[in-house]
Amino acid sequence: MQVLQVISLLLDYPKVELLEVVPELRATVRSSALSSSQQQALEDFIVRRTSGDVMDWQSEYDSLFERGRALSLLLFEHVHGESRDRGQAMVDLMQQYQQAGLDIGVKELPDYIPLYLEFLATQGDDNAREGLAEVGHILAVLAVRLEQRESDYAELFRSLLELSQVQVDLSDVRAQVENEKRDDTPKELDKVWEEEMVTFTGNDATSTCPTAQNRPGEGQRRDQYIPLNLDQLSNVKNAADA
Repeated sequence: MQVLQVISLLLDYPKVELLEVVPELRATVRSSALSSSQQQALEDFIVRRTSGDVMDWQSEYDSLFERGRALSLLLFEHVHGESRDRGQAMVDLMQQYQQAGLDIGVKELPDYIPLYLEFLATQGDDNAREGLAEVGHILAVLAVRLEQRESDYAELFRSLLELSQVQVDLSDVRAQVENEKRDDTPKELDKVWEEEMVTFTGNDATSTCPTAQNRPGEGQRRDQYIPLNLDQLSNVKNAADA
């Protein structure tokens, strides 16, 4: 499912190099399994974002995804929060990537959504859909929160939901998050800085995590899928509200 690689790149921190592959990105979107309307929405996002100033794009990206936790691009942030279970979950996911033969090169937390999408893109269409469906409620919450902030990044998550084929009623999610308190205000950010830092992993070896920039090695099995160990995923809506 090559379109997952496109969405992975678009969800990662904006880089100048992305501007050089716009035709390829658009072509991949047009050949994807997305509906024609969602293909158009995703193409519009690509054209709009790559036609503007990259530094402005980077600044907006930081303001969305690097401030507060509500729009965190770390999957386990929305499931485990700051609990110690999150550390073990990341170690387990790291091992799953390695067992699948994913060649890991650069430091990144394993539950980083662009990295997870890069992984799913190597696993075949059926397994990719299953992997997306498994985190479908997280994707839905992020889509709705981005809608609330009138950000076109919501289209990326709506595309992922469509590809997952999971049945999520976004109207229910909208009602759920309607009265959420923003966590990216200066006052709320100050509270975060005052909190004690939590160590999720015990040594440098386990904290060195993969990046979406490296492709799987030749030993990668495209038909291998190891489901995430998200015991709390069935309660993700409640966890996202916490």
